[in-house]
Amino acid sequence: MAQRHRVTLIPGDGIGPEVTDSACRILAAAGAAIDWDVREAGAVSFKKGVVTGVPDDTIASLRTNRVALKGPLETPVGFGEKSANVTLRKLFETFANLRPVRELPNVPTPFAGKGIDLVVVRENVEDLYAGIEHMQTPGVAQCLKLMSRKGCEKVVRMAFAVAEAEGRTRVHCATKANIMKLTEGLMKRTFEEIAREYPDIQAEHIIVDNCAHQLVRFPENFQVIVTSNMNGDILSDLTSGLIGGLGFAPGANVGNEVTIFEPVHGSAPKYAGRDVINPTAIILSAVMMLRHLDEPALAERVENAVWATLQDGIYTRDVRPEGSVGTRAYTEAIIARLGVSASDAPKRTQRRITVPVLDPATDPVRARDRRTVGVDIFVEATRKPEVLGKAVEELASGTPLRLKMISNRGTRVYPATGATPDCVDHWRCRFVLREPVQTLDDQTLLDLVRRVGQSFRFMHVEKLEELDGAPGWTRAQGED
Repeated sequence: MAQRHRVTLIPGDGIGPEVTDSACRILAAAGAAIDWDVREAGAVSFKKGVVTGVPDDTIASLRTNRVALKGPLETPVGFGEKSANVTLRKLFETFANLRPVRELPNVPTPFAGKGIDLVVVRENVEDLYAGIEHMQTPGVAQCLKLMSRKGCEKVVRMAFAVAEAEGRTRVHCATKANIMKLTEGLMKRTFEEIAREYPDIQAEHIIVDNCAHQLVRFPENFQVIVTSNMNGDILSDLTSGLIGGLGFAPGANVGNEVTIFEPVHGSAPKYAGRDVINPTAIILSAVMMLRHLDEPALAERVENAVWATLQDGIYTRDVRPEGSVGTRAYTEAIIARLGVSASDAPKRTQRRITVPVLDPATDPVRARDRRTVGVDIFVEATRKPEVLGKAVEELASGTPLRLKMISNRGTRVYPATGATPDCVDHWRCRFVLREPVQTLDDQTLLDLVRRVGQSFRFMHVEKLEELDGAPGWTRAQGED
């Protein structure tokens, strides 16, 4: 007899109620003892004036139950604020997004027969998805890419935990550290440090664009891929395409307090109520949920039934229109095959994943020595680089700081290098101490900002700090 579990159920928008109903019916038929606590979020909540799209009673339910099965949510155009999906991830610090993909029987793809069986472990909270954006000038927008050592460590440890739970022997870390040496580089360095604790698992770093390239050439070479938020968003959709599309792509947002299981696909409102949608993604998300609830036998029972159904040539129209069945008929076919052992069913070890828990301190990384040695002041101007440069040099005259260079869109334009960039009205003016042994104090920095602000509109200021003797900033293209 299965243990009873209370789980928050968020049916979602568009096709959400249809696919969640399919999953719930299959779990009930399989013998899962689940009491569903049905709550709302998404479009219906936005329309009621809930600016986050997540009502308080839904939040309370998640805090109490700690596990949820969720359909796709919509952020309507013209009203509402942040994505309700992102709100849920951030609210409960579901720091890792797990997206497994595995080749399925009788689902035709160009990669059939490759034996694809991998998991993308995506950082789920920070990176560009922190959503910190500003219009710097009327024609220049900025988005801050924030990556923390703690965030990187949590998702890297989760990747190795997935490998251990599933008997996998190799983990790749996909980054763009060759270009973004501090942010993406932090993920790479953290991965290489943590990997030493797992000597039985092969750890490999790979540049993310090469990872995408290799995934469509030799996808069978990958087992676990850990990566940052934006990279993971892109790679996980790519990998779902390898095995038949988003209709077969389950997912889990994992945190220390709450875990939310959901399909990767969207709400597809134009198909709502038409009995044509493939519910496999949420059914397999429910399988992941059963393993999380420590119900491995039930999980295997449902998973085998899905495989047996596809093996028998029963499929929905996203696979191909000819010979397809509707959502309800596909659901009934899976229910009829509960208890069947399909010959193509997964044979991988599937233990419950141990979610890593880190020190809750807000400053887990401390520098032994830190020194402010300069400042970047971003200004708006329409002058030529050489005219702007001479004017800014004059503003710093008589201060402990000198203008080192000016860049435009990341390329040094003053002093001239011979490059001919197409400049915009957004300039980074980099000042450094005239005497390198000094430390820049805030009063000197603010005095320079005041001087610059009297002649130019400034919109952004960044300190240049040395941390344990290493520069905490990157050079512009062409900067010496």
